Amino acid sequence: MRSKWKRELPLHLLVLPSLALILIYSYVPMFGLVMAFQKFTAAKGFFGSAWVGLDNFKYVFELPGTMQVIWNTVLIAGMKIVAGLIVPVTIALLLNEVRIAFLKRGIQTLIYLPHFLSWIILGGILIDILSPSSGIINQILVGLGIDPIFFLGDNRWFRYVLVISDVWKEFGFSTIVYLAALTNVSPMLYEAAVIDGATRWKQTLYITLPGILPIVILMTTLSLGNVLNAGFEQVFTLYNSTVYETGDILDTLVYRIGVVDAQYSVATAVGLFKSFVSLIFISVSYLLAYRLAGYRIF
Repeated sequence: MRSKWKRELPLHLLVLPSLALILIYSYVPMFGLVMAFQKFTAAKGFFGSAWVGLDNFKYVFELPGTMQVIWNTVLIAGMKIVAGLIVPVTIALLLNEVRIAFLKRGIQTLIYLPHFLSWIILGGILIDILSPSSGIINQILVGLGIDPIFFLGDNRWFRYVLVISDVWKEFGFSTIVYLAALTNVSPMLYEAAVIDGATRWKQTLYITLPGILPIVILMTTLSLGNVLNAGFEQVFTLYNSTVYETGDILDTLVYRIGVVDAQYSVATAVGLFKSFVSLIFISVSYLLAYRLAGYRIF
């Protein structure tokens, strides 16, 4: 036992920096959740601030725009989950049909690249592309005789810009998962289908899709845990006061209340509410993943 402990000691030492980061940035800050039940002031600190119970939560839900913010968060996140499932699966199926190796790798590299760019960079690109005066999209619309559209300042368009740009950034990463799943489909099934006269569409419908269905179910159920994560960095980079009605989400509300208005207790209450609901969805998603796809976390 002692020799085993000595042999594994270097491995445990390698884990210590990561463990320290988790403790410092994930667990120690959880003590600050007490602010959700206090009228917190920095001068008095955690131990000197008055306790107010659930008053902060009551105040949040009495704000006129809170329910709209919750609706925006769920709707935007839900649209991203659906689009983030359909597009990668479709692209993976199409790439699976490409037989020229260097072309296939080149396309994979191009669609995978945006994943590594921050939303600050992509936000600047989108602002230029979608500009109502000089953006290339509106220049094309004007050339077709259509009036320019203020995509980032119009409540009718802003949600769709968020969803499409998020898919553009992330679908390449998700495509890799489904391409890996496609490699597990037995080639003998395709050979038998060809002998029976099945077309490529029939092979895709009756062999390829059923073959990757467990992975699709798993990815879908696990994504339910992110139903309240509509993407703070993306929204914060692209939104403005004119699209608060359709673009304001819980994370940006926490930012404005906590950082801009310095209402730390109220912002903590909103964050705690979001975390509690997310915990429920994550628990349900893992249960569904276990029931439907046999997924386990241990």
